Amino acid sequence: MRRVDEVIRQVVAETVITYISDPRVGFVTITDVRTSPDLSHSEVFVSVMGDPEAQAAAIEGLESAHGRIQAEIGRQMSMKRTPTLSFQLDETAASAERVEEILRGAEPEGGGQER
Repeated sequence: MRRVDEVIRQVVAETVITYISDPRVGFVTITDVRTSPDLSHSEVFVSVMGDPEAQAAAIEGLESAHGRIQAEIGRQMSMKRTPTLSFQLDETAASAERVEEILRGAEPEGGGQER
């Protein structure tokens, strides 16, 4: 399944760069893909630069282009049926930033160095 997920991730990334000209889809990075065991559904996780409104617009743009992206997956992977795609915002970077922020606030005075 990891190989399938990786190939789908690569195809989606190439297709978005090459064929999708929707202005809502700005700077998007495909971070992960998780495909169901029966290959019927793939969740595509994306990281989007910008505020929450730009992120939501990018997800909408990707959803509207899912047919083109799915067709390209079928063509490149030679699959009879391709997984149905859904796009999810990858919250990993935001979560990591929040953890770092909390940790910075928890540092003792003097930069954490003991004497």
